[in-house]
Amino acid sequence: MRDLGATLALLRSEKGLGQKQMGASLNLSISAISSYEKNVHAPDLKMLCRLAEYFNVTTDYLLGRTEYRCSPETLKQYIARDYAIQDMVNTVLSLDKEKQASIVNFVKYMKHLHKESSGKSKS
Repeated sequence: MRDLGATLALLRSEKGLGQKQMGASLNLSISAISSYEKNVHAPDLKMLCRLAEYFNVTTDYLLGRTEYRCSPETLKQYIARDYAIQDMVNTVLSLDKEKQASIVNFVKYMKHLHKESSGKSKS
């Protein structure tokens, strides 16, 4: 399980930011950011939410509770009338492992068909 400090350092690095730049954007001192990244101190809940918003990830991702790196807005996207991505995820998670594997195989198959049809239309 990844810790908060490592996650913050990774996200900051991916954005190409120094601690000073990140601090300026979030109105935090360099020492505060450094202490978060070294796990000396943890941000309070309000700051945790601000950090998640700043990096466009969920608080669960920041806390290392999930590897699923997705913005809350993406989870709320509707893929069908009255059916959001989070509904799909919750439905799949409610199934037994065998049915989950079947769904994954079906999605892989659909992705393969999509690639094939995309390749033909480019020819």
